[in-house]
Amino acid sequence: MPSRNLHRRAQRRPVHPPAIARSLGWLAMCSSLAGAVHAQDALPEVTVTVNKRAENLDAVPASVTVLDGAAMESAGVTGLDALAAQVPGFGFQAFGQSGIQPPVMRGLTANFVSFSSSTLLLVDGVPTLMAQGFEHNLQGVERVEVLRGPQSTLYGRNAEAGVVSILTRKPGNEAHAALTAEAGNRAHRAARFELSRALVPDELYVGASGEWTAQDGFIRNTVTGGREDDRERQSGRFVLRWTPTAHTEAHLRYAQQGWHDGAALWGAVQSPRATVRSGTPGFNESVGRTLSLDIAHEFASGLKLRSITARNAFDDKVLQDTDFQPADLLHVGRDYRLRTISQELRLEGQAGSAQWLAGLYADKDDHDLHYEQKLPTALMRPTAALGGRSTALFTHWTLPLAPLWTLAAGARVERNQVELTPAGGSTRSADWSRFTPKLSLQYQWAPQAQVYASVADGFRAGGFNAFAPGANYPSYAPETVRSWELGAKGRLLDQRLRYAASLYTLQARNMQVQQMGLPGVVYITNAAQGRSTGAELELDYVFGGGWQMQAAVGLNRTRFGSFRDGAAVYDGKRNPFVPDVNAHLALRYDAPAGWWAQGVWQAVGKVYLDAANTASRPSYGVLNLSAGYAQGPWELAGYVRNAANRRYDAVGYLNGQVVVYSPPREVGVRLTWRI
Repeated sequence: MPSRNLHRRAQRRPVHPPAIARSLGWLAMCSSLAGAVHAQDALPEVTVTVNKRAENLDAVPASVTVLDGAAMESAGVTGLDALAAQVPGFGFQAFGQSGIQPPVMRGLTANFVSFSSSTLLLVDGVPTLMAQGFEHNLQGVERVEVLRGPQSTLYGRNAEAGVVSILTRKPGNEAHAALTAEAGNRAHRAARFELSRALVPDELYVGASGEWTAQDGFIRNTVTGGREDDRERQSGRFVLRWTPTAHTEAHLRYAQQGWHDGAALWGAVQSPRATVRSGTPGFNESVGRTLSLDIAHEFASGLKLRSITARNAFDDKVLQDTDFQPADLLHVGRDYRLRTISQELRLEGQAGSAQWLAGLYADKDDHDLHYEQKLPTALMRPTAALGGRSTALFTHWTLPLAPLWTLAAGARVERNQVELTPAGGSTRSADWSRFTPKLSLQYQWAPQAQVYASVADGFRAGGFNAFAPGANYPSYAPETVRSWELGAKGRLLDQRLRYAASLYTLQARNMQVQQMGLPGVVYITNAAQGRSTGAELELDYVFGGGWQMQAAVGLNRTRFGSFRDGAAVYDGKRNPFVPDVNAHLALRYDAPAGWWAQGVWQAVGKVYLDAANTASRPSYGVLNLSAGYAQGPWELAGYVRNAANRRYDAVGYLNGQVVVYSPPREVGVRLTWRI
């Protein structure tokens, strides 16, 4: 899918479905007008590694969006929510808490209480397997590749809907430095740095980056007189790169991100907007840490070997009021220690005209779960240990059939084990084995144009409801999907227009649906089958003369086929948190004198918050504006996010008890120095 060079942080406003339809029509009209403008510039070639080897974006038979890291840095995109707003068929649940972002892709949702995800996050090959820690500030990033559709063949159980792969910049011989200071309304302030240089030229290099950002909240607490939802984030990354020979490369990486926040963006449904009467101070003191060793070697025969060893840890420490009253009647708290060790080893080569890849993967989970739920008559603090193991063998082959035809085929065999040991109770365990194939046929009818068809299976492992002692911690089965996709992509108009379009349908069985009862009562059930059908379109057009336009539209229809949960019947209902449409339109002008201006419009359709489809977040659209001036190593930029100050609250979260507030307009300036 198209490479992204325009980026703005996603903020949103409510609109009605007819407004979205009118805006989509405006998007199409802008695309037609853009085609009539004469241009000289050509879009560059883009290399991606979504199939775990380097390939040209235009030749990959899959739906892929690539976002350029330098452009995101210039535009001030500092989170995955802003990134997702530019990708068709991708988004996040309205959750309101930093550090936990349950992704939504092509109608499949993540369940934060299941400690797994339907979409995989990779940072330099290191997996994040759950919604906890599914975040990145996008600092020091070379590019981000978003691969949509089931990817369980190459990536395993947590990639049944897609993969978000973040690749950071590698330090090299050329020294690099960047310093940024930012200030805005609600006392927003931020400082960032990135440094890299060679310690031993042509052999040993070092890089480091860091960020501190804070902003006052907007939810007023009438009991304390203060703001309830202040935000503060700190992050840092370090990399040591070693290239002892021209064919060997090793990276030792450490990354950490932490949050020192107040309460979540929550309030009572009956209260005035952005106002609570809470006597229970909420907080989020979560932190994530990753340590990895990445080694790659190319043998004289042309075989390429790569090993990625990693330890991923996330401490989820949260206290949140759920009745928003002066007396402490209802609240929930978490003190989770989530640990995953993973190892991937793969070999890549060529057999005649065929390219192949084979590998093995293993991981081990070791989680300590301490949950707290305050009720009017009791304070419950259940504790459990949750462990798991995965082992897998996988392979992928690309076979030329004729001068213009290519067949790609892959398969994975994976075994998953999970074990739950509640405090004072007996251990429960289960295991599953799964075979997941993938097949695609590609017709490259021009050097920069192709059509393709693919079929792929995906799955998400099962587990146990860790905090349901009254029901003896019931298990839920693996979720499986089969997806069919037709697509076309390429470049036109003297390489100035890149396009990508796809149609897909997937059938899900044993859908894992997150049910929310009273505050704190959240569980996973499997009583559903469902189908997701959709279409996606992306355009990237360089007008010439400094103008560029980018557009994306994702249409999706996800409905339950058969779903019974106790006495409740949800047949035909929409899967919670899945919009039927999302859209993105960006227009940018870069002047020869060094100044630039950009406007970005983004919209998302209505989503329901529960399986009964009674609570919802409305359709919304936002306009983000920014402009800047660069002179030598300096750049000064100003921005307005959610320029119309639109509201798009999710009303009725947690079985109708809670509203998740949307953030208001943000205005700020940013000064950057780079060498």
